Amino acid sequence: MFDFEEALKKLPDSPGVYIMKNSEGEIIYIGKAVSLKNRVRQYFQNSRKDSPKVAAMVSHIAEFEYILTDTEMEALILECNLIKKHKPKYNILLKDDKHYPYIKITVNEEYPRILITRKMIKDGSKYFGPYTDSYAVKETIDAVKNIYPLRSCSQQIKYGKVVSRPCLNYQIKRCLAPCQGNIKREDYMNIVKDIILLLSGKDGELIEKLKEKMQEESEKLNFEAAAATRDKIISIQKIQQKQKIISSSFEDEDVFAAFKGIDECCMEVFFIRSGKLLGRENFFFDNIEDDEDIISQFLLRFYEERDYIPKKIIIQDEIPNMEEIEEYLSQKKGAKVYIHTPKKGEKVKLIKMAEKNAESAIEQRKFKMDKERESSKGALDEIAAILELKNYPKRIEAFDISNIQGTDPVASMVVFEDGKPKNKDYRRFKIKTVEGPNDYKSMEEVIRRRFERGLREREELQKKEINYTEGKFSVFPDLIMMDGGGGQVNIALKVLNELNISIPVCGMVKDEKHRTRGLIYNNNEAEIYKESNAFKLIARIQDEAHRFAITYHRSLRSKSIVSSVLDEIEGIGPKRKRELLKYYKTIDAIRKAPIEDLKKVEGMNEKSAEAVYNYFREYRDNID
Repeated sequence: MFDFEEALKKLPDSPGVYIMKNSEGEIIYIGKAVSLKNRVRQYFQNSRKDSPKVAAMVSHIAEFEYILTDTEMEALILECNLIKKHKPKYNILLKDDKHYPYIKITVNEEYPRILITRKMIKDGSKYFGPYTDSYAVKETIDAVKNIYPLRSCSQQIKYGKVVSRPCLNYQIKRCLAPCQGNIKREDYMNIVKDIILLLSGKDGELIEKLKEKMQEESEKLNFEAAAATRDKIISIQKIQQKQKIISSSFEDEDVFAAFKGIDECCMEVFFIRSGKLLGRENFFFDNIEDDEDIISQFLLRFYEERDYIPKKIIIQDEIPNMEEIEEYLSQKKGAKVYIHTPKKGEKVKLIKMAEKNAESAIEQRKFKMDKERESSKGALDEIAAILELKNYPKRIEAFDISNIQGTDPVASMVVFEDGKPKNKDYRRFKIKTVEGPNDYKSMEEVIRRRFERGLREREELQKKEINYTEGKFSVFPDLIMMDGGGGQVNIALKVLNELNISIPVCGMVKDEKHRTRGLIYNNNEAEIYKESNAFKLIARIQDEAHRFAITYHRSLRSKSIVSSVLDEIEGIGPKRKRELLKYYKTIDAIRKAPIEDLKKVEGMNEKSAEAVYNYFREYRDNID
């Protein structure tokens, strides 16, 4: 038994990170402190008045431990890394894992290309962004390519060497065909410089340059060239009109402002590049331990996952450890980063605008959630009425089996609560006791494993005097949905009866086109109006169970296939195989990669790159 009184007495008056755990030994909160002694003791003072969320967290603390650091800065970095690793329930967690698109110009190549990428790496290329609107990025690149037709192929092109016959892009005037030696590298790079000016926000400078060129061509009576330059100017001005100038400093800045609602908080982020608002994003969270520390914690989580940190970060209020966070972000960026809290001027207006957007986002989210809740409740009421259930089906669990010719059979369990998917309760099962394609036996195994595990957990939690809702399998559904007809339903009922568990079970049946048709319950098919909320929810549950099962099945098959292919290549061991897959993601991408690119992969040398390249070249030759 953990002795809180003794542990609190021994806390040192030093900086460090404290780790709170529940009775299961799970980490539920991680925090940093200038003085561990003062900070940790605060949680257990009777006079302390906590918010309901903090009180709930403290009530679940069964033990704590700590890690000493030499400085507050070290504590800050350690806290950030531990939260990222363990994802504690009561810490601020960024659920947004999007990798925003960048525009990339491969200036490290002899004839650069312009591309969209979601990863910024130190490869000598020039990056612009990040942008939050993928469509706008594609639109921008299309507009740039219409003005400046750079090559888009991945061929290794050297000046003076003809690689191949020109492609279709050259025929339709979308490429200058450097592969044919049609343009000198100097002229090509001048075009690249114009594009860099445009994407850097220096379009005014570019337009002046083009106007001078147009005037020169006109004076030389080269009216066709002058007209072409004029058209470029018009196109650039159209791009200008779509971008809003929002900062007269014309710098790269991220603006952060939070708005706290009744039971949640929204953080709004504006991405300003070269004085132009490229996009914005908002983040919602409710597990807030300390209001004044919201932005401080958020900044660390936010930039931990970002490839690019701007020179200036604008925030609405002064934050604890501002200098330490500046230092940490500067180290990560490799250049000085400034965190600024404006008191007057246009930066304050930016903060107010971001804060207003955060408030609006909370209102919109609440309206959307209320509508969804109303729709979901209506759907569940309809299902309860159709099946004549005694209890409202708050929690629904749905099961599906996936296999192809009996290989790698798996099952999925998806969970819907109040009509919405509860992803953290989803479970996947590898079939262990069934050989060959036998869906009935496979489903029997899965249902038995799921509920036997739940009964064991309930018993263990009861002994420890812990509520059964704290377990991973101990919470049982109000309704079980099986992907299939009466056969699958009867299998589930047989297992439940043997375990002395009473839960209604229905089957989700499909029509001849493999689309949701209705429900089988008590050996009868219930008629459900296809435009009803109930039907839409059932279809969604069935699709989700199928998607989750087949995704797992494909992942297992993919790993099996990948292992067999790469294991055949001499000189490619587990480490190189792992790095190749990490770099290229798919076997198809590895198969298409040139030798020069393969050499860039960590752990690959010339010999191993040639082995991979030659293996897939022989494979292609055999296919052809």
